[in-house]
This record gives sequence, C-alpha cells and structure tokens, in this order.
Amino acid sequence: MPHTTGPDEDDLNTPTPPVYFAEQALLGALLLEPHRLDEVPGLIPEAFSNTAHGAVFAAIRCLPAPNPAQHTRNTIWLDQVLASARKQARGMSASYLHTLIQVCPCPRHAPAYARMIETEHARRTLCAGAQRLAQAARDTTHPQPVPATLTAADALANALDHLSATFPPGPASLPRTHTPTPLPAHDGEAANEEERLLLASALAQPAAIEGMRWLTAGDFVHPPNAGLWQAATALARRRSPVDPVTVLWEAHHRGLLTPGTEPAELLESLGAPGTGEPQYWGERVLHRSLLATAHHVAHRIEAFINDPATTSHQLLLGSRRALAELNAVRARWHHATSPTPAPPRHTARPAAHPRPDPPQTTAPSPSRTSR
Repeated sequence: MPHTTGPDEDDLNTPTPPVYFAEQALLGALLLEPHRLDEVPGLIPEAFSNTAHGAVFAAIRCLPAPNPAQHTRNTIWLDQVLASARKQARGMSASYLHTLIQVCPCPRHAPAYARMIETEHARRTLCAGAQRLAQAARDTTHPQPVPATLTAADALANALDHLSATFPPGPASLPRTHTPTPLPAHDGEAANEEERLLLASALAQPAAIEGMRWLTAGDFVHPPNAGLWQAATALARRRSPVDPVTVLWEAHHRGLLTPGTEPAELLESLGAPGTGEPQYWGERVLHRSLLATAHHVAHRIEAFINDPATTSHQLLLGSRRALAELNAVRARWHHATSPTPAPPRHTARPAAHPRPDPPQTTAPSPSRTSR
C-alpha cells in the first residue's frame, strides 16, 4: 500500500509506523460502508495516533449513518463528515477522504484494523504511564517522592485495568523481552553511609531487629551491607547473641562477605557509637529501595512495549507482574511507616441483673382444707 501523507503529518524524515496504515484502512472502510461502525463498538477517537484520523473517526461516530442506496449516489454524508472533522483538524480536505477510501484493501476487515489501532493505543498509554513512573522515582527535587511515585504507580495500574477490559481474555505467557539491568544508585555513597549507620544502630540495640521484618537484604544497595544485615537477622531470629563479632562470624560462615572485605574495618564500622535509632535508618534504606524498584519496574515495562514481538496479552501480563514486585515493596513500606495501632480499650461490663423466675403456666393445685 503506498504511503499517503496525512493533513497533520509534518516530519517526513520520521518512518511511518504501521498503525498509520491501519488507521487509514479503517477510516476508508467506514467512509465507504458506514454501517460497519457497529463492528468496532469499543474504539474511541483517542485511540488514533494521528490527530486528523481521530477527528474523522469522531465525525463518523457523531453523525447518523446514511441510507446505503443514497450513499452510493451522492457525497452528502461525506461532506457532513468533512465539515465536522474540520472543527478539530483544519487541514482536512475532501481529497484526503477520497484517498482514505481508495487505500482501504477490504472494508469487511474493519474489526481487524480496529484491533491493530487498539493494540498500539495500549502501548502508547502504558508507555506514557511507565515514563511518568520512572520520572517520579528519579525526581530528587520532589519534597515527598514516595507518595508521588506511588500515585504514578496507581495511575499505571488503573490504565492496565482499563486496557484489560478492552482486550478479551485469552491465553498469555510472560514476555520474552530481555530485562534491563537495574541502574546503579545515583547516590551510592549516601546509601552506603545510611546502611552502615543502620547496621551499627541495630547491633547496639539488637532487640529492635526482630521488629524490622519489613526490611530485607534485597533492599540494600551495597552487597557487603546486605550480607551483614542478613547475618544479623538470622542471629536475632535464633535468639543468639548479636554483636559485631557474632555478626561478622555468621556472615563469614554463610559466605556473605564479598572478596577483599577487611574484617577489621567492618568491626570498626559496626561498633560505631551514637548512631541513632534502627527504625529511622531502616526506613531510609527501604525508602531508597522503593524508589529504585519503581524506576526498574518502569524500565521493564518500557522494554516490553518497545519489543514489537510482545503481544497485547503478554504486555498486560508482564506489566502486571512487574507492578506486583513494586506492590510487595510498597506493602513493606506501609508496614514500616504506619503507626502501631493502639490496643482496644476494655470497657467495664455492666453488672448482671438477676434473672426473673419463669412465668407459671399451670394452675396451682387446690390447697387441702382441714376437716
């Protein structure tokens, strides 16, 4: 099918996406046989990637279908479509409407063309949501980056729910797209300092470790610190002594110390006094982990979108799985930052009143009179 330039197409150096031709084919089918609009009931003008194409489709939807016999003999209905479309796309011309009709291969394939348009609309929608999620997770100027990131994640999840209703359920597998490597922390030195402060404060107050199950070794940026935290939590759960020496020994025997680690330096950092509360530093570590997870999830979804071999069902399933990982960290974040609920107040029970005697249902026996 030859490429025909649309009314609002400016950059001729940009390759034309295949969905452009699907939009032309669908509009041509509807202009030629307007009754086929009933075959694409779920399609909306916003699903079109081309603004002029969306304007033409909106005009077709808002106008009553013409009489089939009259439609073949005059252009009255086409003139109405053109006048309505020009309200949104001033460059629309009658010649372009006739071009749309000419380039349509087969009008009865309108549902297939509509499905192509909906598929690309789903990709664009999820791509925009993933980009907003990545931007929120990396915005160092925002005063409250976690709430902003979670809001972007909720918007992306809502878009997934809406798109899932558009596509009928069917068998789907996870995308085979290569998962991008997580980017290193942009504040690695600060992360290392906060992780070391967490370890030192936790070893100074080992009783707090058991109550911090919401923090895992995977939340740490630096593997040596993650290994030491894993060793400390293992000792705490076994009710074993917890101090810098026992933690170092446990990490050594678990193979959690990275090559080149100097034990003397670790002991010195783990025994640093005056490090604050473990809860505070733990929340700082989890705060960074949540934002890093959100950023990685956004890039995974973008990788699915940019892979043309990913089907619609694979895209939806893969995106949901990716967001589930973020939701797992989110649940731990809420557990860590939510205030502990106060125990229920016990009110004094009212004193029990004596139960009344049951009513007498039989007549009393006559008393004997003395003779």
